Order: sequence, then structure tokens, then C-alpha cells
Amino acid sequence: MSAYFERIDEAAFRPTPAVAGVWNTQEQHIAPALGLITHVIERAHAARRDDGLQLARISFDILGTMPIDTVEITVRVVRPGRTIELVEATLAHAGRPAVITRAWMLQPADTAAIAGSGFTTMPGPAELEPFDAGALWPGGFVHTVEIRRDEQEPGRARVWLRPRLPLLEGEPISSTARMLGLADIANGMTTRVMPDVAVFPNVDLTAHLTRPPATEWIGFDTSVTFGPHGVGLTHTILHDEIGPIGSVAQALTIRPTGRGEP
Repeated sequence: MSAYFERIDEAAFRPTPAVAGVWNTQEQHIAPALGLITHVIERAHAARRDDGLQLARISFDILGTMPIDTVEITVRVVRPGRTIELVEATLAHAGRPAVITRAWMLQPADTAAIAGSGFTTMPGPAELEPFDAGALWPGGFVHTVEIRRDEQEPGRARVWLRPRLPLLEGEPISSTARMLGLADIANGMTTRVMPDVAVFPNVDLTAHLTRPPATEWIGFDTSVTFGPHGVGLTHTILHDEIGPIGSVAQALTIRPTGRGEP
């Protein structure tokens, strides 16, 4: 396997076995698909205009699971504008929409003199221990990501990640698309309970970004909350090795299995 996806034509992409998921290894892990959608949005934007609007927010609504089979992605402009643009993308399998995405693109400006963040920094990748996610989760995707983790308690951890494979065979990918091809894995990096006690897939992922990542390693400062009525939240502050760059939130549907011990 040399990448997560191969391009078939302008709209269609073939996944490789590297995308195999954790809840069902016959289905795609959604993480690489979200990175692919981001890439298609950015590519469509660059073909349409050359003013370099910056991706500020991107939200993915996950409508269902997908087999490891060809997907198609279409993009349309919802709100055109000179300095602000809203676009929508739909990823479908066999004509059935599986992910609907909306992305806000904003005009960049030089704000370096007033830049700053209230988020705390993370220890660097070299300061954390390697973590074998494949010992906890099945599927091909988790084995393609290099991970270093410091878990304070179940549901609270700091993690550094970088993919071992490119997102798309033979095609340059932005650092933002590469990062968003990892972001969904945050939900499995520090579990409150083991997967035999409850499953907790996310139905969405929303990222707010203040700048593109500038380093290969991506940091997740992640907290997981389970509510008392079957709904949860995985919240992550995103970092590169320079500092915080944004956040990710995932809404969880929690389904006790009745098998394992809490």
C-alpha cells in the first residue's frame, strides 16, 4: 500500500486496504476520507480563484458507514464572496451520500504582531512514549499512523501523530488536508471505557483552525466526556510543534455492549 486513496477521475477515488476501520474492518475509517474531502475542497477553490482564502472552519456530518470501495466527491459554492466564502462538499458511495461537509474560507491578513493563544502548549513528540494503537483497535488504518502518547487518565491524554502513508497516490496534499486526514482518530486515542464495554462512534467532526500546520507531527490535547444519556463529546486542541493551531469537536453516540466490565 502506497497511499490511502488513488484517484480514478476528477470526482472518483478508490480507497486502499490502509483505510480499514476500527468498528468494522470491512468498512472505511472515516479519518482518511475527511482528509480527502478537504483536499478536494482546496483543489476546487484553487481552480476557481487565486486569492488564497484560508480555511477557518470545516464541519463534517457523517451520514453512514462506507465499504472499502470507490467514492465520489462533489463541491458547490453556497455563499460566494470576495473575502469570505462558504462551500459544501458531498462524499457519496454508489450514489448514497455518506459525508456532507461545509467549509468557511476567510481572507488572510497580517496579524503577526497581535497573534497569541490562551491554550497551553504540549511537550514535544520526543518527550512522549510510543503508543501501539493496534493493540487496542483493529483495522488497517491505525497501523499506518505513528503515535506517541501521554495519558493522564482514561479520557484525558496528549498525543502526537503522523501518518506513514500519503493521503492520495501521486498528488501533492496541503498540510491542512494531511492533518484533517488524521483528526478523526482523536476519538480513539484515550478511551473512557474499553470498546467491549461500549462503542462510541462519532456522528460528526468540526474543526476550527487559526493557521495551517507547519510541522509533520500533529499534536492532540484531548478530553473525552460521556454524558448520562448516551451522548458524549471528544474535544481536542490541535497543535503542531510550534504551538496550538485550532480545535476539533466530535459528537459521540454511546452504546453499551453489556459484555465488558466498566
